[in-house]
Amino acid sequence: MSIEIKTATLEPIRNTFAHIERRFGDKPATRYQEATYDVASETNFHYRPLWQPDKLLQDASRTRLVMADWYAFRDPRQFYYGTYVQSRAKMQEAAESSYAFFEKRDLARLLSDDHQTQLIRYLLPLRHVEQTANLNNVYGTGQGMGTALTQALLYNGMDRLGIAQYLSRIGLILDGNSAESLAQAKQLWMDADIWQGMRALCEEMLVTDDWFEVMLAQNMVVDTLVYDLVYSQLDAQLADNGAQDVAMLTEFMQDWWKDNQRWGDAVLKIAAAESADNKALIEQWLTSWRGKAAEALAPLATEMLDAQALDRALAVLDKRLNKAGLFR
Repeated sequence: MSIEIKTATLEPIRNTFAHIERRFGDKPATRYQEATYDVASETNFHYRPLWQPDKLLQDASRTRLVMADWYAFRDPRQFYYGTYVQSRAKMQEAAESSYAFFEKRDLARLLSDDHQTQLIRYLLPLRHVEQTANLNNVYGTGQGMGTALTQALLYNGMDRLGIAQYLSRIGLILDGNSAESLAQAKQLWMDADIWQGMRALCEEMLVTDDWFEVMLAQNMVVDTLVYDLVYSQLDAQLADNGAQDVAMLTEFMQDWWKDNQRWGDAVLKIAAAESADNKALIEQWLTSWRGKAAEALAPLATEMLDAQALDRALAVLDKRLNKAGLFR
């Protein structure tokens, strides 16, 4: 007895959705494309926002920046919900392993009183900066145009809550879960002279109306300066002075920042290349916020590191902006 096995190939009637086909042609689409492009409704709304009757729910006039197609933006990480969650799960798993190692071996006891004071004074108040970043990015999600951009803003906002929680855990590790260090850090944020410039800057960003301007102020200017000062320069200073174990607790922030820059640089480059008017407007916004951020961070940078620390951070920011084709 013989058995003959035959195979049959079934050709799909359609390769993808019609709106994806119109953009990319009649071919199988990636999951990122199907989860991202033309997802946000732009017509046939039943009503205008009651709180803003002069606007539509999806309204490009909520920013002065003009794009012919808001789906021109590309996330080089190809993040939609599935890939974003998978990526962050891997990062969290690595971070949890580091925190567990640090706590199991009680490495906090190896930190001098001076090092612990530095962490409470300079690192833990950043919880409030991260909360501001969450609000600013989620604001862009609600006000922005095109899922290609708004979903990435939402992921960014959620990341900032996670970073704030890790900063809180560092405080709890330092004080044996009494939360005393977190209370000290909040008091510093509210009253210490070195933090009042940043506190005022965060409040100004929160009341700025143009969502694209807020996105640039937070994700491009403030983040670049803060992450270089704290997670690069301060981290190196701590490591050089016997507190290298702290890097285990801030590795998540450093890895996240490298990942996030890829998306931020892509957004900036695409927006600036759209038109001469866009480039001029972006440069105007960046110049303004660069000056405000430098003034706000000057007392902190000088006390935390040295008088040249802020200049080094500003050079990092300028290099990043030049790479995107701005100010040249």
